[in-house]
Amino acid sequence: MTRSKVISGLKPILFTLPAMVPFVLFWLAPLLYVLYLSFTEWDFMSPEKTFVGLQNYADLFSNPAFYKALRVTVLFCAGSVLPIILLGLGLALLMNRKLKGSALYQVLLFSPWVTPTVAVSIVWSWIYEPEVGLANTVLDVLGLEKIGWLQDPEWALVGVLLVTIWKSVGWAMIFYLVALRNVPSDLLEAGDLDGASAGQKFFRITLPLISPTTLFLFVVQLIQALQAYDQINVLTQGGPSGSTRTLLYLYYQSAFESFQIGEASSVAVVLVTICMLLSVFSFGVSRRTTHYQ
Repeated sequence: MTRSKVISGLKPILFTLPAMVPFVLFWLAPLLYVLYLSFTEWDFMSPEKTFVGLQNYADLFSNPAFYKALRVTVLFCAGSVLPIILLGLGLALLMNRKLKGSALYQVLLFSPWVTPTVAVSIVWSWIYEPEVGLANTVLDVLGLEKIGWLQDPEWALVGVLLVTIWKSVGWAMIFYLVALRNVPSDLLEAGDLDGASAGQKFFRITLPLISPTTLFLFVVQLIQALQAYDQINVLTQGGPSGSTRTLLYLYYQSAFESFQIGEASSVAVVLVTICMLLSVFSFGVSRRTTHYQ
């Protein structure tokens, strides 16, 4: 093999090396190490790890707490992703009308996104305070019964979801606003000439053209919902009675409260598998529903 052919063969490797090194060091290697830990019994303190095969997975799938955490995770994903996308789109449509002061409203709506989740959660924990919090004060003024927002198992997940939606809806609005302003005006004008109503133009022209943004927001928000931790830790610590304990929080409690690293690693592997399957499913569906110009 000549020297030029060797150099030509090495070029793709050299070009991808800057991206592959952090990928291997900070994603692939830790993932493989966690996969290895899921087959062991380790208390995080002992230097020795005992290989137990699939026992951690057998214990996990026979544990009712796992299925409860899985149910909470599904509810959290559905209860946060869909409202964020729908409200973000609705606000973007409103802001796209160039209302007076819309720039200020955009800044105010986007500001929760740039605020640390821990700080946001602390403020909302004051709002949710059962006796003197703003939320129950408003209910009291309206003549409604006070709610144990973070103390009642039936309302705790709702309380966490409201914080999550409030924080992210402005971020989704910004993406939709950019997408709406990139819709070609000549297509909308052609719709006007054909006598299309506002609803027909939205569903048949605007919505298909902004579908790539919808796909992007859906995938990103879904992954963020699966990785939600800060607001749960500050507001409820997974309680009361496990009503806000997601799979990620179950992993945290197994690893850093019970020091069962092997069991926690098996939860992490299941969570990563769910993320990958949902991502593949989303992109598979997008081939039929997403329109690229």
